[in-house]
Amino acid sequence: MNPSPAPRPRFLLTRRGFLGVSIGAVATVALASCAPAANWVQPDGAQVQGAERRRGGTGKVTTATLTAAPTVLDLAGATAPTWAFGSVPAPVIRLGAGDTLKATVRNQLEADTSVHWHGLALRNDMDGVPPVTQQPIKAGASFDYEFIAPDPGTYWFHPHVGVQLDRGLYGALIVEDPAEPGGYEDEWVIILDDWLDGVTATPDDVLDELSAGMGDMGGKGDMFMRMGNTLMGATSDLLGGDAGDVYYPLYLVNGKPPADPTQFTGRAGEKVRLRIINAGSDTAFRLAIGGHTLTITHTDGFPVEPVEVDSILIGMGERYDAIITLDDGAFPLIAQAEGKRDRGFAVIRTGSAAAAPTADVSIPELTSSRIGTAQLLTSDSSVALSSRQPDRTVAITLTGGMAEYDWGIDGRRFDMNQPLDGAHEIREGERVRFTITNDTEMWHPFHLHGHTYQHEGGGPRKDTSIILPKQTLTVDFDADNPGLWVAHCHNIYHAETGMTTVIGYRA
Repeated sequence: MNPSPAPRPRFLLTRRGFLGVSIGAVATVALASCAPAANWVQPDGAQVQGAERRRGGTGKVTTATLTAAPTVLDLAGATAPTWAFGSVPAPVIRLGAGDTLKATVRNQLEADTSVHWHGLALRNDMDGVPPVTQQPIKAGASFDYEFIAPDPGTYWFHPHVGVQLDRGLYGALIVEDPAEPGGYEDEWVIILDDWLDGVTATPDDVLDELSAGMGDMGGKGDMFMRMGNTLMGATSDLLGGDAGDVYYPLYLVNGKPPADPTQFTGRAGEKVRLRIINAGSDTAFRLAIGGHTLTITHTDGFPVEPVEVDSILIGMGERYDAIITLDDGAFPLIAQAEGKRDRGFAVIRTGSAAAAPTADVSIPELTSSRIGTAQLLTSDSSVALSSRQPDRTVAITLTGGMAEYDWGIDGRRFDMNQPLDGAHEIREGERVRFTITNDTEMWHPFHLHGHTYQHEGGGPRKDTSIILPKQTLTVDFDADNPGLWVAHCHNIYHAETGMTTVIGYRA
């Protein structure tokens, strides 16, 4: 493990970092950090409770229990010690739009943890982000999450403590639409992941190595090579250059590596809805299915005007729904690790005796120019924001780089001990224009908690978006969910070392 050259601010709270913070200190950190400045709406405040009451809901309750515990993952015969909610991925949680989820999270780890319900515009005190919205769930303790799930769509859950996301603690949360028009006979949840835990290193090992910085890379920046847990020269034109910097020995589809692929079965002629989630930490995937086209119908839970493509580029934290019509035979589902020269792999069968494709099969869909990205998409009229001039513009700039590993926002590296230092103010009822400028040499999948924004020009409704180097993303959202909401890069190593801020409602 390489030592870090100097103390560094961390947002998502590593196990080592949090052991030195008392429960009392965490409970008061938000108030202490902003006194005597802005009067922020607190996560358990009256405005948050009022917003939850206005959601109404159906009154129907779905219960779930998630137990975070050490486990051993079978990766095609090799074993990898990791952490999980029982399995990798966790069993799918399903409920209807407007239903209430009551989820008990039991922590059997030797470290603090939490659960963030990624993409949901839920009540602020259930967002699962220590120390901003809750205290961490201590080792041996439990926490009861309870909230109304207001919007149908494909969502997921994962920890928001340290780099725990890069273990096996994740699963899909599907909020079903009672008015769903259907038009498909089956549905498959597909979770993509980059995997190293228990194989080459732990995520904490990787973070320590990365945090030492890469300097000038000794003139080797254009060479594709592995150095420890770092990957040099992984580049992608689609991502504007550097595709990622972590070496992963495996890429998984629903918890399985290419040597023991996940199997999907159906019948020829059936239409199948794919709910695709990128649960990776440093990897964008280009997903394609041999012999099939994909019709994108949703992104990040919200419907779009259907677009037919041959592949879909999916950044960390993003979700895409697509419809395929099954052909007869056996077909490869390939999740190409964009720019990293490796892939996740699964097999689709429709009951014929055709031989299964091999993991190294070449398919034209991966080299086709018909690549699905957010820029191609238009929001469905049923979920498009109303036409309205913004009441406020919040502008942030993504800063830092690999040389010093000093990722930040507006030149500031997020400090978990002062989470509201540098927070951006909004007020309930405003239409907010959010501009995110990427001033770095690397792409970032940027995620806003508690809200869904719309890309400019009638683009899609999303909560996580790819921002290419030296580009600016402009989005609008309605400030209708009061509280303190983090916004951050969903590369877990960038977020953990500082590329995070808070969008806070003023009382």
